[in-house]
Amino acid sequence: VQLVESGGGLVQPGGSLRLSCEVSGSIFRIDAMAWYRQGAGKQREWVATITSGSDTNYTVPVKGRFTISRDTPGNTVYLQMNSLKPEDTAVYYCNALEVYSDNGLPSLRPFGSWGQGTQVTVSL
Repeated sequence: VQLVESGGGLVQPGGSLRLSCEVSGSIFRIDAMAWYRQGAGKQREWVATITSGSDTNYTVPVKGRFTISRDTPGNTVYLQMNSLKPEDTAVYYCNALEVYSDNGLPSLRPFGSWGQGTQVTVSL
């Protein structure tokens, strides 16, 4: 699975951005899609997930401000980001997730090729 992120930019605190992720390749393997981000000098962290059944989940710092969605064919995933804060500054990545057995429990893990990401900078 190949992924191409877009939509980042420079925005003032309190502003909004909408990120897009174009998905191609073996999309039949995809059980869910997720957004991640990596700030300067930090490890990549998970931001949000949307399952094939359109169930969503968010990391606590973005809950209520960010919304993950997908188009009907499932080839594009979006991240609507509102009320942006300086601490949201990061490179944002998307990835495709597959279900696997983690000690007998179903879990999700990314399996796509990481793209270049899209830079989001929140600053005055």
